[in-house]
Amino acid sequence: MSGIGHNNGPSMEPGFGFRKLAWTKARRELLPSLPLEVVRIHVARAKRLGLPYKTYATIRTTTGHDIVAFLFSGNALDLRRGQVTVGADVAARLTDLAGAAGRLAAVYAPARAADVLAAQPGLLEAASAAPAFTATWRDTCDTIRGALAERRLARDGVVLVAATEVERGWCAAAGLGGVIDRGVMFDAVAVA
Repeated sequence: MSGIGHNNGPSMEPGFGFRKLAWTKARRELLPSLPLEVVRIHVARAKRLGLPYKTYATIRTTTGHDIVAFLFSGNALDLRRGQVTVGADVAARLTDLAGAAGRLAAVYAPARAADVLAAQPGLLEAASAAPAFTATWRDTCDTIRGALAERRLARDGVVLVAATEVERGWCAAAGLGGVIDRGVMFDAVAVA
């Protein structure tokens, strides 16, 4: 759980130590057992998505599913208040993702989702309103799940690209496949 007052330290729930030990052991045992051809396929898929292999493999292993779409927050797209056009570097990265995975956006008011789509035709398949910063857990869940339901996407195949801690919380609220930081997606070093 993260939020106001949370220092991101270890969970204090009973059994944390055992869960960490079991997860570490299971991951260690899984990696050597993957056939080489499967690893090659995963490496190629990570490259096609422009993600570091470790990031892709972690999401793939955790969910058991491939990444079918990315949900970009308005902040991850670097859209400032009311702005509807993405920058050239973001547009180039979104273009690179064409055909590899769905590209969805959750934009903040006062920008409207329809205006964001119209401003850059072909860069995003869909856009919707982002949950408000003051939205409850339930409202956040309903907003994100509603946007994915319109596209008939399995939640665990969608990866959130976030820029703030509040946005990272959308992943848990909506049961998404994972969350990655904006820098992993858009920094030239990570994509190369």
